[in-house]
Amino acid sequence: MPRLLRIFRYVEELDAFLVTEEYRRLADCLGLSEWHPVVWVGRLFTLDNDYGEHWFDNWEKREAVAARAVDLGIDPYELMIICPERLADGADGPCHSSEFRKRFWTEVLASLELSCDLLFEKAREMNARIKEVLPEKHIEDLEERIRHTREAMN
Repeated sequence: MPRLLRIFRYVEELDAFLVTEEYRRLADCLGLSEWHPVVWVGRLFTLDNDYGEHWFDNWEKREAVAARAVDLGIDPYELMIICPERLADGADGPCHSSEFRKRFWTEVLASLELSCDLLFEKAREMNARIKEVLPEKHIEDLEERIRHTREAMN
């Protein structure tokens, strides 16, 4: 079975998520991070469109728990808080209440694990696209990084 990586850690006291350090390190190493390491995941969760890059744009919710986050030793900027209104487009619904949608996405993200093979494939795809549009950001040694990561995980 392929190695799975948990993407988020749920902080119940803040009703918020943090990207796990293990995933963050791998995403940074493989070039998967944009302005945060789960932008590409959000795009897939929102019908595979660019709206998904904004799935955690909810600054007012972060501000509401910022002081408590700092008390817990967490940078409030790192908090990923589900805003159920952002996860309903209204085109043919919504079909569920905001409360149910929030609970659903909380459970989905709390349990989300992705295989390293999927992450490697995504890194290759992003790196090929980057080479065409921003060649200076292309990762020349991506395959070596993937090989090294595979070895470190065994």
